[in-house]
Amino acid sequence: MIDRYTTPEMRNLWSEEGKYRAWLEVELAICEGLARHGYIPADAPALIRERARFDPERIAQLEQETRHDVMAFVRNLAETVGEAGRWIHYGVTSYDVVDTALAMRLKRSVELILAECDALHAEIRRLALEHMHTPMIGRTHGVHAEPITFGFKLLGWYAELARHRQRLERLLPEISVGKVSGAVGIHANVDPRVEEYVCAKLGLTADPASTQIVARDRHANLLCALAVLAASLEKFATEIRNLQRTEILEVQEPFAHGQTGSSAMPHKRNPWNCETISGLARIVRANALAMLESVATWHERDLTNSSVERIVIPDTCTLVHWMLRKFTSILQGLVVLPDNMRRNLELLGGLPYSEHVMLALIQKGLSREHAYQLVQRNAARVWDERVSFLDALLGDPEVRQYLTEDELRQCLSLEHHLRHLHTTAERVLSDAGH
Repeated sequence: MIDRYTTPEMRNLWSEEGKYRAWLEVELAICEGLARHGYIPADAPALIRERARFDPERIAQLEQETRHDVMAFVRNLAETVGEAGRWIHYGVTSYDVVDTALAMRLKRSVELILAECDALHAEIRRLALEHMHTPMIGRTHGVHAEPITFGFKLLGWYAELARHRQRLERLLPEISVGKVSGAVGIHANVDPRVEEYVCAKLGLTADPASTQIVARDRHANLLCALAVLAASLEKFATEIRNLQRTEILEVQEPFAHGQTGSSAMPHKRNPWNCETISGLARIVRANALAMLESVATWHERDLTNSSVERIVIPDTCTLVHWMLRKFTSILQGLVVLPDNMRRNLELLGGLPYSEHVMLALIQKGLSREHAYQLVQRNAARVWDERVSFLDALLGDPEVRQYLTEDELRQCLSLEHHLRHLHTTAERVLSDAGH
């Protein structure tokens, strides 16, 4: 992934050097497991651990000869160790190292992503509580529907992000799986006890039935979960983008002193951070599809998954981590404009309360169809004649046969409309452990 969308933690984890560090850790654990069960000299692991070093430039040089990255790595280690280097990679195959190291890095990646989920969760909660009673218009199809509050909108985001966190927590054990089972997974040349030792030492569990590789349904499931998380981040970012439209202008992304919105138009303040999140979500979704294509390999393995994974796994973990952190920073500096929210809420002169009036008429004995037609007739006057909804209703003799002015004013009361807001807040915040 390019530096523009990379966090330092993920850069360190998924760099070439980070990969070699993980490979070395696996190779050392294998040596310890082999010695523990008597397959190599007991003093070999300590000697290898003391002397083993890798040099990325030397590995690249050796790979030109071997045409095999793991073998180049193993040869480089052996060069630094000396005589005991013959015990490095003893009885194992390349993907015993690659997949076990991959599991270590995936586990760490998910832990980093979960930490960013927690930071974003806390920020959404703060904003939701701060604006629990900041009224605004709810919209369906982009058109004014009924009143809500900005805090209510954020409670939906809060609950959605909680579900993503739960999914990732459930996936952690599924992807924290290694294998040291040999060329086709049948433990022909490596003791299963060595595999169990290695995986336990590295904080993993042994794949109960590997082939030459750990089955890729695990990795596909993770990337699909990250794609759904990215889709939610796009949903949240798109909402901010829409609410920042000039005609609406209920929130704004933070805009720093000296920031440039447009090279041509000095007045511009664009929601470009949210737009970036929306764009990157497309990459994450595409990566999930590529990983799904890699589940099927020929027999006990082929190489079709390898090239794909070198791109989509690091890039997806890195992008989602960056997107979460970026969206947290957006919310930390988000400009909320309650006056504009109130202005938009009142733009249609009371029409968003039309359902209240219809239900009140039904309570008075009208059929639903009759009540609907009666309210719609008066709503049309607001659209066409620009009178207030209350004035239209008060001027309709048929409506006044059933509803008094006080009853109509109650129907058009914001407080009445929002009276159950606390129920959603209690449900969401208690379900999320707060």
